[in-house]
Amino acid sequence: MEIKRVGSQASMKGATDWFTGTVRIDPLITTPDPALVSGASVTFEPGARTAWHTHPLGQTLIVTAGCGWAQREGGPVEEIHPGDVVWFAPNEKHWHGAAPTTAMSHFAIQEKKDGKVVDWMEHVTDEQYQR
Repeated sequence: MEIKRVGSQASMKGATDWFTGTVRIDPLITTPDPALVSGASVTFEPGARTAWHTHPLGQTLIVTAGCGWAQREGGPVEEIHPGDVVWFAPNEKHWHGAAPTTAMSHFAIQEKKDGKVVDWMEHVTDEQYQR
C-alpha cells in the first residue's frame, strides 16, 4: 500500500505547447509499471483550453467544478458541468477546457500504451473555440 499525502505531489503549470491560457495540473494517480492508469486534477481559468490531442487507450473526464467545453473532431462544442462524465474513445481527436467566462476543473484519467498517454497536436484556434 502507498499513501500519497496531500501536498506531496507538486502542482504544475500547463505547458504552453499543449495549452492556451492559464492551466494548473495537480497529479493524482501515478502508478509504477506494470500498472497503466494515470490521472490528474486539471483546472482551466476562463477561456483556457487544451490543444487538439488523442489518447491511445482513451480518456475519461469527470467534471468537478465550473463550466467547460469539450469537442471531438467533426462534432459540436458541448457544454460540460460538475458531475458530467466525458469519455473520449482511443485515438479520438479532441480538446477540452473552460468556458469563456467561467473556470472549470476536471479529473482526467487515462492509460499508458507503450509508455505513452497522449499525443499532442495543433492548438485550438480562437475561431474553433467560438461556439
